[in-house]
Amino acid sequence: MALVNVNNISVLDNPTLFTNPFKFEITFECLQELEDDLEWKVIYVGKAADCQSDLVLEEVLVGPVPVGINKFILEADPPPPSSLEDELLGVTVVLVTCSYREREFVRVGYYVNNMMEGYNPEEEEEDVDENDEKKEPKPKKNKPKIEISKVTRQILADKPRVTKFSIPWGDLSEEPEQPPLHSIPEDDNDIMDDKDMEEDEEEDDEPEGDEAEDDEMEQITMTESNQNNANLKMVAASE
Repeated sequence: MALVNVNNISVLDNPTLFTNPFKFEITFECLQELEDDLEWKVIYVGKAADCQSDLVLEEVLVGPVPVGINKFILEADPPPPSSLEDELLGVTVVLVTCSYREREFVRVGYYVNNMMEGYNPEEEEEDVDENDEKKEPKPKKNKPKIEISKVTRQILADKPRVTKFSIPWGDLSEEPEQPPLHSIPEDDNDIMDDKDMEEDEEEDDEPEGDEAEDDEMEQITMTESNQNNANLKMVAASE
């Protein structure tokens, strides 16, 4: 049985400029006291066909986590444009993942569309000259120089892909599961509505316990990641 369930993720400040940070308001439920912290990551998929190009934008540890409903805002700086090269414009994916003891147990993926003012990617497609009897394709137009100040980012927040992984929450002797680094929906059947936050599961381990009786939002503290400083804004409020 999973001891932590993600109830909802809201994408804030969307759409926005490419240079602005990613902001996710995450609501999750902890069913039992945890001995260790939760590790949250924001991963930007640089190239769909190359996992090595994925960029970890933020990596933070959150804890100790109180039992009940918790909410916080996770922020991550955008990827450096120089690391994306020709892949900056167009559609890609951003992932929000959570792990416990280095075992990833939930992954939420969103399509991201980066657009530049005055640039239409369809104009780059090869075209056929109707007056040419040989029907030879015209050469592709050169890509315009990217002006990062004119690039906007839009996340398809209403179509998240949620994947859950079954992990051993207490046994450290078992080898951690290593899912693929990024997951991209292939068709509309794989797309979920974020209001329902339905999940794809590797195993049917969905908890059947009663909902937490205490609906009060509790503030959770945070420790620094070994690699990045935490960029969280904690929220403590009652519903």
